[in-house]
Amino acid sequence: MASMAAQGLHQAPPPQGPGYKPYRVATKDRIYRRGGYSDEGYTYYPAVIVGAGESGICMAHKLKHEFGIDQFRVFDRQSGIGGTWYINRYPGVACDVPAVFYSFSFAPNPNWTVFYPTGPEIYDYYQEVCDKFKLTDKIQLNTDVVSCRWLKDEEEWEIVLQHLVPGAGDLSGSDRRKRIDKLGELSVYIGQEKIRSKVLISAVGGLVEPKDLGDIPGKDTFKGDRFHSARWDYSVDFHDKNVVVVGTGCSAAQFVPFLTKPQFGAKSVTQVMRSPPWVVPRVPTPGGEEWWAKWAPFIFTNVPGVMKALRFAVFAGAELQFVIFGSDAKSERARKVMEEQMVKRMKSQAPAKYHEMLTPNYAIACKRRIYDATWYPSFHNPKMELTTLPITSIQENSITLGPGRMYPDQNIASSVTSEEKTIPVDIIVQANGFETHQWLHPLKIAGDNGQDLIDTMMERGGSQAYQGTAMDGFPNFFMIFGPNTATGHSSVVMASENMVDYAGRFVKLLLNGDVKTVDVKKEAEIAYTTDIQKKLKNTVFHTGGCSSWYFSKDGWNSTVLPYNQVWFWYRCQFTRWGDWNIRYTRKGLIKMILKRGIRFVLMIAVLIGLYRARRSDTTMRDRLTAAKYISIGGTVALLDKAKQAVMNLV
Repeated sequence: MASMAAQGLHQAPPPQGPGYKPYRVATKDRIYRRGGYSDEGYTYYPAVIVGAGESGICMAHKLKHEFGIDQFRVFDRQSGIGGTWYINRYPGVACDVPAVFYSFSFAPNPNWTVFYPTGPEIYDYYQEVCDKFKLTDKIQLNTDVVSCRWLKDEEEWEIVLQHLVPGAGDLSGSDRRKRIDKLGELSVYIGQEKIRSKVLISAVGGLVEPKDLGDIPGKDTFKGDRFHSARWDYSVDFHDKNVVVVGTGCSAAQFVPFLTKPQFGAKSVTQVMRSPPWVVPRVPTPGGEEWWAKWAPFIFTNVPGVMKALRFAVFAGAELQFVIFGSDAKSERARKVMEEQMVKRMKSQAPAKYHEMLTPNYAIACKRRIYDATWYPSFHNPKMELTTLPITSIQENSITLGPGRMYPDQNIASSVTSEEKTIPVDIIVQANGFETHQWLHPLKIAGDNGQDLIDTMMERGGSQAYQGTAMDGFPNFFMIFGPNTATGHSSVVMASENMVDYAGRFVKLLLNGDVKTVDVKKEAEIAYTTDIQKKLKNTVFHTGGCSSWYFSKDGWNSTVLPYNQVWFWYRCQFTRWGDWNIRYTRKGLIKMILKRGIRFVLMIAVLIGLYRARRSDTTMRDRLTAAKYISIGGTVALLDKAKQAVMNLV
């Protein structure tokens, strides 16, 4: 037994028979196992997509149904498909973009029951897309991609996977670490595996890791329930409980009005606000919600072109709003008009005691607007309270607010209180956002010289990528919805489709065997990022006077795009090939030369055709001119004869 152990129980058995030959795969265009019984064996995938949200689904569709490539895998640590729309289940979760625009162009859905889709309906839509296009079998859930390393000699990505206990991937990173500390690693991780891939595509998105409360004294002594809204805990009973909600963003505006309703029955709800958001009304549902639910699916199904026309109308309307994001006089005038209207709306809906507290002191659109109709009116409920006192400490069953206030400024005379108070609390719900400044965090990606992706970005000023898609020194790696690709006015689905179209051109070349490696040139990435950051300085995001999660404390904005979606669509449709380092295979080089040769021949043929047409046109003009002069000469001769005859008569 000891001898067997010394030799290793997992060694491959000797070949059986004199004619034995190990199975070999010569191509890299399909999934297969390398290394057999060896401990060093691994599975090879031509392409790996990280993330099964809308971007990952979109890229999977591109590979399978447009390129005819089905040898790839999508890994996601969560236990369900849909990304943010799978994991966000708080009460009232919904999208503020109309459903006809918040859906894939290749998978229009005529059966939306509401104009603005709810979270569960979006989740169901993604399941239907995966089923319809046969993508579900390409997705492996409960699998966390931990690290990726480019192997320069092999020209492949080595990827480390951790297989999770089902449901463990639905926890935030901090909650997984807490579970491990309490119950051990086997409570989260089943095992680890190394794989390899020719192409690596990140579709992890930006709003992934929820923020913690920070270093508030006594936080860990709290005996009640505490969770983030992005990981809503439906096992918690809210009935007759005192609740504190931290944050006043889009999520909070959606779920806070529900907490005092019979379904939850909270005794009190205190909402802690750092600064007031701009709350704007959504475009009314065409025909009203009841009419829409009854007739819209029928019309979209039976009247060709109506859904496409509405989709385009929503897109065009959103693009017209882009004017408010500028810093010129025209943009400022547009914002002033809108701000006056929104303040008037707020005062007509919210209690008078909150008017000063709810009046923003920064330009509208400086940070994300809230599209809502229920949050302001909810404060008429005596169980609800809004405060701008900061959380200064947390006790076992209470929380201390103040002294001081976060808004309005302490140096400004105000009726808003700044006095300290301690209130009882049973439940703390964090709606304080996500970690947004380190993209792909906590995923580790090492490039062609072992350099870390995040470190490389930070050395250049902050999170960045060429067209939000690629970084130099990271071959065959693409990001979908990377840094500086979000907009404050349009659909994230359209932006993702644009990036999938763009990255897809390179992925197709790689998977078809036409190209060995491809990465963007360093000077192109730096030039693109420099332009983005320069243009952002002249937008309301930086000149509007607000503090937002769009940019870091040093002013680096890694989130939004300073251009509209038409500009981004154009950039994604027309590739600047000179900005890329492309190493062709022999086959790819021959194909490229043939294509260029055909283009050259066609161009010469067109030029010759134009030349001949011009010569023919010139000859024809000469003939017409001669005929014209002959005609004119004959007419003049006739006129002279007529004139002479008249003179003779006289």
